[in-house]
Amino acid sequence: MQSRVSICGVDTAGLPKLTQKENEELMVRLKAGDRAAREKFIVGNMRLVLSLVKRFWAKNAHADDVFQAGCVGLIKAIENFDLSFNVKFSTYAVPMIMGEMKRYLRDGNSLRVSRSIRDTAYRILKVRESIEERDEEATIEKIAKEMEVQEREVVYCLDAISDPVSIYEPVYNKSGDTLQLLDQLCDETQSDEVWTERVALRDAILRLTDREQKILRLRYFEGKTQTEISAEVGISQAQVSRLEKNALQSLKREIS
Repeated sequence: MQSRVSICGVDTAGLPKLTQKENEELMVRLKAGDRAAREKFIVGNMRLVLSLVKRFWAKNAHADDVFQAGCVGLIKAIENFDLSFNVKFSTYAVPMIMGEMKRYLRDGNSLRVSRSIRDTAYRILKVRESIEERDEEATIEKIAKEMEVQEREVVYCLDAISDPVSIYEPVYNKSGDTLQLLDQLCDETQSDEVWTERVALRDAILRLTDREQKILRLRYFEGKTQTEISAEVGISQAQVSRLEKNALQSLKREIS
């Protein structure tokens, strides 16, 4: 966001800078119904919106959308500002602009996160920014210590405001070949080695006798005791124990 030159088609480098006196004069005129003064005042205060957009650099949000939300807040501030407030317009407008930006980020997220968690997350981002301004590495440990909270709370809150990423999101592109996030995901429980072992185990089980297969199924898949199995199969518990031991030894020889 910080490196953007054009946002929503607006050349941010060319935005006018208004003095405090110009702001006050334009405010009086626009409150009197001068539409030209109103337009000039809005454009002249877009730099204020832009400065607040940069606070959300850690969010995976489009700068254009956040800027538009900020401009809505700016216009609301203009409409509600009263000359009798006896405060600078920027002082009055900043909370309203920030409120619109936060509302956009909150409502635009596909996952609903509680307000308390979001507030904590925004405080974490502010603390992190403060630490980095001191030319220090903003580690989770430092942030947690400065905020006097548990490290796991810092991690949890930051994860909560992270936007979901599509598994088809391109993460690498070289020589025209795009590597998607999906290509980097894997299930360690379903590796080639594990799959091969399962196939070998299945084939080894099929080579056992029907009685041995039944005993292993009852023992390890249904969780029955040897005594329960002996009653079901119609043999002694000692025979069940012996058949189970022989079957396991056979499987071990087959797959080792």
